[in-house]
Amino acid sequence: MDILRGLDVYLIGMMGSGKTTIGKLLAEKLNYRFLDTDSIIETVTHKTINEIFAEEGEASFRQLESDILREISAYTRTVIATGGGIILCQDNWSHLRDGMVIWLDVPVDVLVKRLADDDTRPLLHQEDLRAKLTDLRQQREYLYQQADITFTIDDRDTPEDIVNQIFQEIPFHIKPEFNPDMN
Repeated sequence: MDILRGLDVYLIGMMGSGKTTIGKLLAEKLNYRFLDTDSIIETVTHKTINEIFAEEGEASFRQLESDILREISAYTRTVIATGGGIILCQDNWSHLRDGMVIWLDVPVDVLVKRLADDDTRPLLHQEDLRAKLTDLRQQREYLYQQADITFTIDDRDTPEDIVNQIFQEIPFHIKPEFNPDMN
């Protein structure tokens, strides 16, 4: 049974929230394909996200991110892990709204543990990781809250647990199909 009727699933949330890990598992459970916007950007540009930020700046990266989202939003039956800042561009929401948007809400304390040794994230290249993550979360939280479903995750939740919770929750957020014969 296709509980989503082909509708795409977009995973949003802070860097380190597990969008890629959970996205792969969810796609498998739904029998969907999986795409990661950051991976696509790196493949298309032949550069790492760090290199793009360093050489071209954040604005250029955000434009690439929007271009990729516009292209892949045409697909169906796809789970898409997005970059943490994809929600910053209002135009991106027109594509996200074509699917089901799920916010993986991870507390800053958990993100700090996960990202402490990660040097692949250009927005985290500073001394105080906790302060930077807190600041980014405060800037973005009102946008993340526009998701169709929010899952608050702590460090005891396994990716499998989270995927099972998402799978159980999805049917409660599917709009009924319009049937003109029912009028």
